Amino acid sequence: MSSTRFRMAGAALVLMLGVTGCTAGESVDVDGAGESGSSAGGVLTAAISGEPDQLDPHRTSAYHSFQVLENVYDTLVEPDANLEMKPSLATKWTTSDDQLTWTFNLREGVSFSDGSPLTAEDVVYSYNRIIQEKLNASYRFATVKSVTAPDPTTVVVTLTAPTPNLLANLGGFKGVAIVEKSNVESGEVKTKPVGSGPFTVASYTSGDNIKLVRNDSYWGTKAKLDGVTFTFVKDPTVALQNLRGGEAQWTDNLPPQQVPALRESDDLTVRSVPSSDYWYLALNQARKPYDQVNVRRAVAFALDREAITKAAKFGLATVNQTAIPKDSAFYYDYAPYRRDPAQAKQLLAQAGVTGLTMDLMVTSEYPETVTAAQVIAAQLKDVGITVKIRTLDFAQWLDEQGKGTFDAFLLGWLGNIDPDEFYYAQHHSSGTFNFHGYRNPTVDRLLDQARTETDQAARKQQYEQVAKQIVDDASYIYLYNPDVVQGWSKQVTGYEVRTDRAIRFRDVALAR
Repeated sequence: MSSTRFRMAGAALVLMLGVTGCTAGESVDVDGAGESGSSAGGVLTAAISGEPDQLDPHRTSAYHSFQVLENVYDTLVEPDANLEMKPSLATKWTTSDDQLTWTFNLREGVSFSDGSPLTAEDVVYSYNRIIQEKLNASYRFATVKSVTAPDPTTVVVTLTAPTPNLLANLGGFKGVAIVEKSNVESGEVKTKPVGSGPFTVASYTSGDNIKLVRNDSYWGTKAKLDGVTFTFVKDPTVALQNLRGGEAQWTDNLPPQQVPALRESDDLTVRSVPSSDYWYLALNQARKPYDQVNVRRAVAFALDREAITKAAKFGLATVNQTAIPKDSAFYYDYAPYRRDPAQAKQLLAQAGVTGLTMDLMVTSEYPETVTAAQVIAAQLKDVGITVKIRTLDFAQWLDEQGKGTFDAFLLGWLGNIDPDEFYYAQHHSSGTFNFHGYRNPTVDRLLDQARTETDQAARKQQYEQVAKQIVDDASYIYLYNPDVVQGWSKQVTGYEVRTDRAIRFRDVALAR
């Protein structure tokens, strides 16, 4: 999926992620209901690098989908620019003394974009859909015993164990958005989603664009723009041409080698911030010989991460052998691998592997995977591994990943907030996104403990043990943490680059 997301904003914040809103027995009450904003502000065209696979927030795992859905749906709470969880559909929440019962009070007078009222029953439906159908975000509800609606404006979440990152789980991204039951049951949610956010989907032309229009019944400050049109532009050079030519006013698909010069340009605004995204190589442990740890470690020792990162990101990333970036309080300084072909060959020999051919799956909608794969192929050739690069469009890539029909793949995880998001879904044996078949009982135990650990020092230590074991097992072979880089026209005002890579246009206007 998620995809990609950023540098965490400060040690104090990271240590408190998920419990920012309140502590046991306390409450938070912030109304935040919006005023009427400016009306007409033109239509902004945003050039994104690929097409969503679908627009059902609970079923998609594609970042291209969430770029759109960020502007269409709401969650109970949401991260602000500092990644602190703030009220959204919920204005107040309290926790019981034992931290097992969370009570959320909903904002009154909220409606979906089709005019239907949004009530606590919609929250219950949305969460139960994710849980019961075991959808992508179900791992976020692992400690949830029940979700109930005692009245139309109250939601009660009962837990089986204290969950320090519950707020982050319920608001970290739009994969836990509140959906409308009739929209889901009709099937229209895939292409005509009905949300309660600042914009609504007006049309979806596959292969071309998705058009949003302002939701004038939005509960918050009304968007200044009349609408947003997302166009699908795979080629970064073309996206830049469109931006400079006025065909687009915003893009996150800039040629990385041109970013330093673009930052100094007079005709565009180009900004970058460190992210908590991580990019990685995964080997399919359900296939031989990748079920052998020595084979996976051999691949890890064959790689020159600096060279891979330089080729793929042109300096717009930081090499990292663990997932969580250096600016996080949960960062673990552990880097046991170096480019060592002799060591790689020795490990392959110990595993009895010679003349290995590896199928490496990448996607054209993330060009950096294609570039990185070419460098990786050259490096692995030196240790006797022949890489066959298979380049797919992202929808097909996701399908192949889900079926497990790959030897290896390259991709990133975007917009992570709590440490649980970096590891659980990907490396727990029951993880929703553990498509590469990793199994380690010690990691399972630590991940289960850490997500319910309320002592932050103990929690940090548990995640350090997790990180070390995952790296030693080469469950993922981590490569780098990229920067978030976006550019926009001088006409655009009110836009800010976010470290969690959430694309929010609700405060944006276009100068006349």
